[in-house]
Amino acid sequence: MKTKMLGLLMALAAVAAALSAFGVKTVPSAPPVKVESQSDATAPVVSVVAVVPADFVETVLITGSVVARNEVMISPEVEGLRIEQISAEEGDKVAKGQLLASLSTESLEAQLAQNKANIARADAAIAVARSGIVQAEAAVKEASNAFDRAQPLKKSGYLSGAAFDQRESAAATSQSKLIAARDGLTSAQADKAAFEAQGRDLAWKHAKTEVRAPVDGVVSRRTARVGAVASALNDPLFRIIESGELELDAEVAESDLGKIKPDQRATITITGGTKVSGSVRLISSEVDRATRIGKVRVFLGVDPALKLGAFGRGVIETAKSRGLSAPTSAVVYTQGSDGAPTAKVQLVREGRVIERVVKTGLKTQTSIEIRDGLENGAIIVARSGSFLRDGDTVRPVLAGAAVLSNPDTLGGAK
Repeated sequence: MKTKMLGLLMALAAVAAALSAFGVKTVPSAPPVKVESQSDATAPVVSVVAVVPADFVETVLITGSVVARNEVMISPEVEGLRIEQISAEEGDKVAKGQLLASLSTESLEAQLAQNKANIARADAAIAVARSGIVQAEAAVKEASNAFDRAQPLKKSGYLSGAAFDQRESAAATSQSKLIAARDGLTSAQADKAAFEAQGRDLAWKHAKTEVRAPVDGVVSRRTARVGAVASALNDPLFRIIESGELELDAEVAESDLGKIKPDQRATITITGGTKVSGSVRLISSEVDRATRIGKVRVFLGVDPALKLGAFGRGVIETAKSRGLSAPTSAVVYTQGSDGAPTAKVQLVREGRVIERVVKTGLKTQTSIEIRDGLENGAIIVARSGSFLRDGDTVRPVLAGAAVLSNPDTLGGAK
């Protein structure tokens, strides 16, 4: 009997080692319960395992590429100017406002000088218009006075009609000249305002010949070349990873997308072996109709070892629990009376098979959590199938051990 008990303990140790190899943490199972009867020596041999407590971590597999969380495109704001100097290279850390490139300024400086001359001419035109207004006002006053004096003279007969008409016409003409002079001043002032606006635009363009970083970050790409003509229609001169923060733009199967929530932890392995930790930042609200794949953004933070575009593969932890562990092959599903699937295992007790309905929980690639229906240390068929029926006599053997000549030493849940 002592030899048989020693063999049982060694078999249970083999089960625990096998579960540990599958990534399931176990604790020692309850001591076996001795059974009084023996199974029929002609009964079929079945492989069995003991359910033991284990920690379960449900994960979802993801794959994708490393991308910038926010990528800033920097294009020239002034068209048609030649690039004279490059002040930043790919991989450089840059601060907001730092000089990245300089454009030529000769043509803008010539336009600024011409604009300055235009403003000076506008000032002179304004002065001439104001002088003309003064002269026109004096002429209006003189003609108006002459016309006022002519009116009583005409009534008394001392002034001819022709002379009266001439003075009246002179008064009207001087008034129209005053209006024209005032309009000339308005026109000259408008011209000056236009030249001043043009000057401000030229000054702004001159300032933009210095291409500066709009944010703190890392230069991920530089297409600017000395001597090339800067244009917003071409590729951006620079691309900057804002704050140097990176993410994994990952793809997830539609069936797993609902398990993922923001802030869940993720472990990513980048091609080459680099391992990084991250957290779910964004879950796409759309699934591709053709591939049935959804998108997830996993925030990786700042890591100089990571490169844009690198391929990454990892897992997201979606749930954790602790319960009894059974092989996934030990659980079979049948349709219940309500149409819902019912999980069952084949319990082995006293050399006989007993079908037991169980409640399952989290699932890994090799094991499944049993939340209700079994007790710690229960012996179940490792691979359930239709060849066994409730009440069948069997000769159990622990997975990885020899057939027990006396299976009564195997215990089970009562």
